[in-house]
Amino acid sequence: MLKLYNTLTRKKEKFVPIKKGQVGMYVCGPTVYWYQHIGNLRTYIFSDLLRRILEFNGYAVKEVMNVTDVGHLTSDADTGEDKIEKAAKRENKKASDIADYYLKLFKEDFKKLNISEPDVWAKATEHIKEQIDLIKKLEMRNYTYNTSDGIYFDSTKFKNYGKLAKLNIKKLKAGKRIDIGGKKNKTDFALWKFSGNEKRQQEWESPWGVGFPGWHIECSAMSMKYLGEHFDIHTGGMDHIPVHHTNEIVQSEAATGKKFVNYWMHAGWLLSKGKKISKSSGGLYTISELEKKGFDALSFRYLALTTHYKKPLDFSLNNLESAQTSYKRLKNIVSEIKDDERKDEIYLKKFEEAINDDLNMPEALQVLWKLVRDKKAKGKIKTIKKIDEVFGLGLLKREKVNIPAEVIKLVKERESARKKKDFNKADELRKKIQGMGYSVDDTDKGSVVRKI
Repeated sequence: MLKLYNTLTRKKEKFVPIKKGQVGMYVCGPTVYWYQHIGNLRTYIFSDLLRRILEFNGYAVKEVMNVTDVGHLTSDADTGEDKIEKAAKRENKKASDIADYYLKLFKEDFKKLNISEPDVWAKATEHIKEQIDLIKKLEMRNYTYNTSDGIYFDSTKFKNYGKLAKLNIKKLKAGKRIDIGGKKNKTDFALWKFSGNEKRQQEWESPWGVGFPGWHIECSAMSMKYLGEHFDIHTGGMDHIPVHHTNEIVQSEAATGKKFVNYWMHAGWLLSKGKKISKSSGGLYTISELEKKGFDALSFRYLALTTHYKKPLDFSLNNLESAQTSYKRLKNIVSEIKDDERKDEIYLKKFEEAINDDLNMPEALQVLWKLVRDKKAKGKIKTIKKIDEVFGLGLLKREKVNIPAEVIKLVKERESARKKKDFNKADELRKKIQGMGYSVDDTDKGSVVRKI
């Protein structure tokens, strides 16, 4: 039985799909104006694990991910510049070129981290009609009003605004006053923004004037186009809960009169020095930057498995180095396993129980380590293969290593020393080989050399 923690109810619930054997899953994707850092990527590792676990349980999953290439302003309060337009000015390029370039890099990170691509990449700029049509529905139902800079959703007209984030609306209203421009209420949000005198590369005609969609409306319009007005699972980072996902729910349910999503799931923060990663706290690395420091991208994926997805993950280069050491040790152990064609049903059952308990990956990882260390276990290879369908660590993938001629020469010298029982010299040569970045293990079939 698969159980998932639902942010909406704050409970762990048995997963029951709307359609038997099928799952509609929407993942909040990137705003493609800059590089995605490892905090963003932790969230996508989580959604990838969720999809793999659903498939492990026999479900056919349709995953949709949005690509925000217009409309995401620098402030969630509907103020500031459009992030894509701002990047286009900064780099002196077309807005579409900015979006295409950073989406390309994002997809490259997916490959490095072995994250499965969604079935649908949904770009906001390719779904303007759907967004306009949804705003029209809200207008017909009297949920909108006009201001000097756009069309806004009146949050006071939706009975349970803030139910996802458990917001205290009265306290918000009574709080410190802020400049909300033409907005009637602090929690109201933009559905369509007017271009006005602003010089923009991306703008469209609409029933309300030339402009562009707000950030929130795209996810409602695109998810409902591909998954229907009511679907199973919606994921994202914890930062989406109080504003973006809250607004998605109210505009979707106001437009359709139906429940929008059954299960809302959110990944925890990536921390550095106890704080959410940022320029000031540190840890704001990209995968490419970590690779330049000598880290394998899959070592970061391994690190993500060591902490439950809802909990904060403490990141440091030291923690990543420890994860990389464990990951390489695991791959080395697996590479030496040779056994029969069976599966170990006992370990598979323990693994299934862990992953089906709200994606308890730390526990599932312990099951794998117990399996590889269990000298009495049979059918290890097929069991590991099945487990790695979820972990996505490439544990059985053999990497071709080009060993330098100098290292090969030292290995042969060491073998000669061992035959002569000159073990002191053999140990000295082993240390020399290790100093060059390689390990040497003695087996019945001779020396096995690996890159450390």
